[in-house]
Amino acid sequence: MPDIYDFSIETLNGQTLPLASYRGKVLLLVNTASECGFTAQLGGLEQLYQRYREQGLEIIGFPCNQFGGQEPGDAAAIGQFCQKNFGVSFALSAKIDVNGADAHPLWRHLVAAKPGLLGSRRIKWNFTKFLVDGEGRIRKRFAPYVKPAALERAIESLLRTQKH
Repeated sequence: MPDIYDFSIETLNGQTLPLASYRGKVLLLVNTASECGFTAQLGGLEQLYQRYREQGLEIIGFPCNQFGGQEPGDAAAIGQFCQKNFGVSFALSAKIDVNGADAHPLWRHLVAAKPGLLGSRRIKWNFTKFLVDGEGRIRKRFAPYVKPAALERAIESLLRTQKH
């Protein structure tokens, strides 16, 4: 099975970002959408990022249009929306699929490592969250309705145990 650090993503601005550059950091990986009932979570994610980034937290948002067509914009529209409405400063990937034949390999890896309810290897909706420790181990999966603030205890625990 590949390691999380074997994957690279394309950022919203078209750059290649190897996840190996995050080795030693706690990662929160989230599929996002601009027109979802959970979109306000972008603000909560930014608050987590501001609070914990100096301690080693990195967040990557993965815009996805697979759930109700709730991420219809292009890269420029997505970036502008996230910045203007929520002040997002954490990394955003290019728009991806998280389910199906065209699912990004990273997301296939995430759901295989941490299946959902009843062992499902599908993402149910926008704002599914995966928490990864500094060693690249996928530690927890959080449902879309779980607000970012509810992740603080799990993030703090991983930050305390990571190698500096």
